Amino acid sequence: MTEPLHTELLQLAQEAARRAGELLRDGRPADLAVAATKSSPIDVVTEMDIAAEKLITDLIAEHRPDDGLLGEEGASSDGTSGIRWVVDPLDGTVNYLYGLPTWAVSVAAEQDGETVVGVVAVPMRGETYHAVRGRGAYAVGAWAGQRRLACRPAPPLDQALVSTGFNYVAEVRAHQADVAQQLIPLLRDIRRSGSAAVDLCDVAAGRLDGYYERGLHPWDLAAGDLIARESGALTGGRPGERPARDLAVAASPGVFEPLQRLLEDFGAWHD
Repeated sequence: MTEPLHTELLQLAQEAARRAGELLRDGRPADLAVAATKSSPIDVVTEMDIAAEKLITDLIAEHRPDDGLLGEEGASSDGTSGIRWVVDPLDGTVNYLYGLPTWAVSVAAEQDGETVVGVVAVPMRGETYHAVRGRGAYAVGAWAGQRRLACRPAPPLDQALVSTGFNYVAEVRAHQADVAQQLIPLLRDIRRSGSAAVDLCDVAAGRLDGYYERGLHPWDLAAGDLIARESGALTGGRPGERPARDLAVAASPGVFEPLQRLLEDFGAWHD
């Protein structure tokens, strides 16, 4: 029963992410970043975000009306099937506003509280990532066919390329900058893409050695975390904990523990 169900959930997640990605890519006004008024661009992005979430949730409800939903833009229902969908229709809204390519649609399905399917579509890269629990992580893109993902072999920490993100609350962002300042001399370098979902997929694809961020929500994490884990990466939060609002970490084995330990020592999770 589990295998056919998970395949069904994967196919539905892929279709939902594909359609939402096309809506966002093709529906974005060309002059969005230079709209005449300050409120106008934000309003347009919010409208696109909500429209993408409605497209996804309507599709899910059509095919699986008894499932629960949790979406960034407010979709919330408990459901009765034991399946809950966790949806971020537009991860990387500021990138989308400015016309930067690093934004994504993230769709995950949980069964009895555990993520079993994750799909992340990155339309401007022409890439889509997916994973089913226990079956590995895969991507399609500019290359031929479907590629199985594997995280990078772990380098020494001082040769690790690590990504992070920053909060929009000024005081939190200032603290995050302090943590990054302490980390930079101990790593190869730090990147900041602006999309948690894309960063987690880049760990899975071997484009990053690690990633960490504070302040993420379930919809930011659900699909990308599964994809990273199914690629062989380790994920967690503070030592001994799962990824959470306090802290989320994903990295190749060998990078994960020393990175997590440094983040704990530097108080990366502090309010």
